[in-house]
Order: sequence, then structure tokens, then C-alpha cells
Amino acid sequence: METDLYPAIFKRKSIRKYDLTPLGDETLARISKFLQGLKRIDNGINTELKIISKDQVKRRFLKPAPHYIAAFSEEKHGYPTNIGFMLQQADLFFSTNDMGSCWQGIPKPTEEVLSSTNLKFIIVMAFGQSKETVHRTSVSEFKRKSLLEMTDIKGADELLEAARLAPSPSNSPWFFTGDKNLIHAYLKPSRLRELIDKELQYIEIGIAICHLYVAAEHFGKKAAVTFDKDPTRNEHTKNLEYIASLKIE
Repeated sequence: METDLYPAIFKRKSIRKYDLTPLGDETLARISKFLQGLKRIDNGINTELKIISKDQVKRRFLKPAPHYIAAFSEEKHGYPTNIGFMLQQADLFFSTNDMGSCWQGIPKPTEEVLSSTNLKFIIVMAFGQSKETVHRTSVSEFKRKSLLEMTDIKGADELLEAARLAPSPSNSPWFFTGDKNLIHAYLKPSRLRELIDKELQYIEIGIAICHLYVAAEHFGKKAAVTFDKDPTRNEHTKNLEYIASLKIE
């Protein structure tokens, strides 16, 4: 990634109060260019990210913001995780550039926007200038599980700490195993989450994998997301769902 997004991991926060004044054309053009260059978990999945206005989002459960990114995807294996991985790069980009953003799990675009593509709508992200403090002042402000609760890997704390701080309304439903050169990501199944929003838990683990990827690149490593047909199983992961692996060189 041309922009080092790693520092934003430790200070980003979800912004819910915005100045509703639209961003300037030059700023929106820069955001659009960044979105066009997002890394993907799977380049074989067709996706589309649309920048839309507040008037193009249905108002039910909506946190008003001047702009939103509406994410659409082809329905192939791993597509929600791919969207989570992609759109979290935008979340970190906004924080890096002193703008606010927030994942919006319930609101949907208007029918006009939905009908403008043949891809499936996945989720929206609000963004714009914040009316509250954009950044956290300390990592202690994050309310997250400890590393011991989400991994058994030793010697890769600088990568795994980034994943620990990933935004997660489901309270980090993931577990990482393997080693510092090959990290396997697993999802903890949730019957409640399956009923409420099945895709969201897969989006969340995509966000965490994104943070791992960003951290690896920051420390000068070459990272690639892979899929293991026979992933590592142990007492921690025998009842979990394998999602993907991050190969680090």
C-alpha cells in the first residue's frame, strides 16, 4: 500500500457525529482514487464501491453523515470477508487523513442505488468531517479481548495486536493459530449472529485480516492471503470455521 495505514490502527475510532457539509470535489476525487486501488483477498470476486450522499441512503437506523460508501459484491466464496478486508483500508485511510468514518450494519441504499448495479449489496460506511474528536488518545480506550483469548501464536505480537484492535460489534469472534510466517484465521460461530446478520461476522474477520496485512507491510514484510485446503487444527480451533490464512515473508 502506498499509504502507511498502520499508525491509524492504534488511534482510529468509529465516528457517529458529522458535519453534514459535503466534502470538496478535490477531496472526494482523492478518496475515489484510493478506493480504486484497494487490495483484495480474492481478485476473482467482482466488487463495486459507490460514493453516495445521505439522500441516497434509507433513514432507518441511520447515523447521518454527508457521504457513504456503498459496497456491492459478486456472490462467490468468501465475498463478505473480501469486502471487510477492502473497506477497512478505507476506514484507516479516513482516520489517517483526519476524517471520520463508521461501519453501518443496518442502513441500506435507496432503490435507485440498488438498481444501478447487478451485484449484491453488502454494507455501507459513513464518512465525512467529524463533529467529535477523530482519534483516541490511548490504546487503553479500546475495549477488546486480550491476545491470549484470540491466539496461541508466539512471537508475532506486533502483528496480532493490530488484529486485536480491529473494530468488531460481535466482540472479536475470531481466533488465530499457526506461526509468525503463516497465520490461520478462524471464526467462532454464533447462532445469534447467524439469525441477525450472517454476513456481518464474515465482514468482521475480513477487517481483522486487513489489520494483520497492514501490520505486516508496515514492518517490511511481504504478505499474501491464501486459502488452505487442510488448515491447522488443534484444541482451540477444532470447532471453529476456517476462513483464510496470511502468508508472511
